[in-house]
Amino acid sequence: MKKIGMWAAALLLVGAVLFGYFRFYFVFGEGVKSGELNYVVRKGVLFKTYEGKLIQTGIRSKTAGSVQSYEFEFSVERKELAERLMMLGGRTLELHYKEYFGALPWRGFTKFVVDSIVAVERAPLPESLPEI
Repeated sequence: MKKIGMWAAALLLVGAVLFGYFRFYFVFGEGVKSGELNYVVRKGVLFKTYEGKLIQTGIRSKTAGSVQSYEFEFSVERKELAERLMMLGGRTLELHYKEYFGALPWRGFTKFVVDSIVAVERAPLPESLPEI
């Protein structure tokens, strides 16, 4: 009976470790999102994390009445990358991200974690400036 209890405890422990890995560390998907960077901020009570929002353009719904978000909310783990993104507010960017099944408090509030900047588009100059 003691042997069965040991095996059950070992299986339960292995199951918990596997669940934790797949929930919080397994990269479910990755890709590139493009849009205008709205903001990147550092916030949090216990864990200070970097959070941002990208406003996407050109998204169309295939079905009438379907609502899709034009906003891509993300977290940034690396301080250097977050500080660089803070200086690029308002510009059109392409950001590479990784998607996890769940968020960790020290990694950020979202399950999307941006890990690099793929491209930065320069803001176009206006054709004519209004007179002041």
